[in-house]
Amino acid sequence: MNTTERAALLQGLEIHDEMTAAVDERTLEILDRRRRTAVVRRRGWLVRRMLLTADLIGLVAAMLLAEWVVNYHNSLGALDTHSETVTFFATLPLWVVVAKLYGLYDRDEERTDHSTVDDFVTVFHMITVCTWLFWVAMYLTRLASPTTPKLIIFWAAAIALISLGRVAARSLARRNVVYLQNTVIVGAGEIGQLIAKKLLQHREYGINLVGFIDAEPKERRDDLEQLTVLGGTERLPAIVRLFDIERVIIAFSKESHAQTLDLVRSLNELGVQVDVVPRLFELVGPGVDIHTVEGLPLIGLPASGLARSSQLLKRTMDVVLSALGLIVLSPFLAIVAVAIKLDSRGPVLFRQVRMGVGDRTFRIVKFRTMVVDADSRKSEVAHLNKHAQNGGDSRMFKIDDDPRVTHLGRLLRRYSLDELPQLWNVLRGEMSLVGPRPLILDEHAHVHAWAERRLGLRPGITGLWQVLGRDEIGFEEMIRLDYLYVTTWSLGGDIRLLFRTIPSMVRGA
Repeated sequence: MNTTERAALLQGLEIHDEMTAAVDERTLEILDRRRRTAVVRRRGWLVRRMLLTADLIGLVAAMLLAEWVVNYHNSLGALDTHSETVTFFATLPLWVVVAKLYGLYDRDEERTDHSTVDDFVTVFHMITVCTWLFWVAMYLTRLASPTTPKLIIFWAAAIALISLGRVAARSLARRNVVYLQNTVIVGAGEIGQLIAKKLLQHREYGINLVGFIDAEPKERRDDLEQLTVLGGTERLPAIVRLFDIERVIIAFSKESHAQTLDLVRSLNELGVQVDVVPRLFELVGPGVDIHTVEGLPLIGLPASGLARSSQLLKRTMDVVLSALGLIVLSPFLAIVAVAIKLDSRGPVLFRQVRMGVGDRTFRIVKFRTMVVDADSRKSEVAHLNKHAQNGGDSRMFKIDDDPRVTHLGRLLRRYSLDELPQLWNVLRGEMSLVGPRPLILDEHAHVHAWAERRLGLRPGITGLWQVLGRDEIGFEEMIRLDYLYVTTWSLGGDIRLLFRTIPSMVRGA
């Protein structure tokens, strides 16, 4: 049953101000029974089993690979293949238990955007510790005597194969209807509708957005008119049962503090995942630390500004990866350059003045994707700016199916290939691989006060704006994302964003 049909069912049952009374106790009992029996068939049930299978296959494949390599090169040490194989298979349940203790099977149900990139450090740590413990246990018990080369091969192969297996497992899981989580948002105000838009933009999160819960909803945005306001918070428990809701997002409803607490506690009894949008969410990044004072949780915001060691690490990564990228990609860049020359009249490269770190301008380098007179024709197509339509914010300029874009340019833009020459800007120190969006001067003129802090770091080829929505993100939201990136920077965060940029490019998002 789809959202429209269910909304019609609500109306047919006349579930309005007395929703719980309209659905009799027997109906609620049946819905609860179905819910209890179906709960094991939800996302957590599916993903845990897929990841467990991937981990076991990865471990066994790594062991067999290590055995084969060492057997092939007998000089690497004496072997006792049978005892080692039997002992390893006997310890597989312990590997699974340790992975569970590391939280490697629980995050996908809790976090909508969790990916294998987020798992990598944990997988690396777990395999390293468990390999060392396995060696110690074998040394003490004399059950087997794996050689050092064999352990090293197993360690490296296990990290690689488990990570790749988890990518495949999550990809397969997302194709299954069980992966979808029916979700409602409590609060149909500005923040609730912003969350709804983001969830609708990212289908890979597996969220089936059913509607809003709000007694006093704000007028809905034009791009959310298909979502239904299902009623006030007093109806939420019955709605959870009727729609088989699995996730509830609390997004600044007008309920009092006590009422919200009671609401969340009642949801805990129904076995749903509850997400709460924190106050001052604009300042809270993914790497914030939660600590306590006598049981009272506090969110610790990191001090502003990068230490010299952090700046050195970031710059070193930029230089190494940009130089390597230019060398490896040089044949491909040459092919693209020739294709651009053959496709349309004009230069291969497009240069434009952008605002850089510390209010210093630089000339960004990209592959040309438009006709040569595109700038002079900008006023002709200004009315097509998607951000300015329906009374929107015209500070960002983006046109879907821009008539000024060349045939080859459409392909280059779709997969962000036109951005590759910016590796030269990175190598020169004008840009970074990851950073705030490099704005043209007209756009930068609209940045004031606290938002100027967004250029505390070099602008990047990619960043939060690229991974989370690219051209779908408006000016105000882009500024907030850049500010959040600069004020919560970490090297691990940069690496995760680089890895998350790859699937965005492949999808042509």
